[in-house]
Amino acid sequence: FGVGTALDTSSDAPSLDMVYKLQSYAGQPRRKRSEGKATWPGAKQVYRRHDRDGRLAGDVVRLVTEGSDGEPLLRPCMRAGRRVLPQPSIAQLRAHCAAELAALPDPLRTLAAAETPYRVVISDELRALAQRFDALEH
Repeated sequence: FGVGTALDTSSDAPSLDMVYKLQSYAGQPRRKRSEGKATWPGAKQVYRRHDRDGRLAGDVVRLVTEGSDGEPLLRPCMRAGRRVLPQPSIAQLRAHCAAELAALPDPLRTLAAAETPYRVVISDELRALAQRFDALEH
């Protein structure tokens, strides 16, 4: 039997719309392969690259075991139910937000769809892991 969203939430207090997809368990990669819902296996890090002018140039998704140039974006926030990093002040959050907006390339600063989307690259090692993982399950 199953419990659906309509059975366990009130219509005037809707549920949180989110999805959890396991990528790694006990240090072993996991992968969802459903068409249109496939995930990249293993623990990953995202590195952000900037151009010479400080504008965003693209992101690279890599396995955590790979090194890369660029700014690592994924950082632990909580561990064992405790905050790992100090809570930033409102002024710090506001300054960070302004700096991130200023770093957006011009085509991404409007509400119109950009002709060239923001570039996100999946590393060769991550693609190879997905292929090896898929080969084991056939």
